[in-house]
Amino acid sequence: MTTVTSKLLKTSLIAGAAATALMLGACSKTDDQRSVGQQVDSAITSAERQGEVAKTEIKESIAEAREATGSATTDLKARAANAADAVTDKVQDAAITASVNAELAKDPDLSALKINVDTVNGRVSLQGAAPDAKARERATRLASAVKGVIKVQNQLEVRS
Repeated sequence: MTTVTSKLLKTSLIAGAAATALMLGACSKTDDQRSVGQQVDSAITSAERQGEVAKTEIKESIAEAREATGSATTDLKARAANAADAVTDKVQDAAITASVNAELAKDPDLSALKINVDTVNGRVSLQGAAPDAKARERATRLASAVKGVIKVQNQLEVRS
């Protein structure tokens, strides 16, 4: 709150308290034995207390808003990190698939065949045909030797 606004608020509260006290004095309430000056002082003190309570509530609201903002920021950072991890995993899987395809293409018995290579989280799946059992096993060894491969599931069918 700016100084000018604060002074205006304080002046308004004091003026309101004074007016209230004067009206009470004019009504000549018999149950209040205080002088008009004492009533004005009491009204001013009450207004100041209410102002302090309002300031405290505003400060608490600001603190709660800051805390909520901090929590939201932390949550967004975590989500961004998870999204980045997911993208990194997809890129790594694509690199593994490309490397396995390259290794299979180097083998004279497997290069002419259409072998479907899929990779998910480092787990490679081989599907298609192999000319014989030895070539099928070689495909498993070649795929297993690629960096990043965790497991190879060989579903190649032997076809003569």
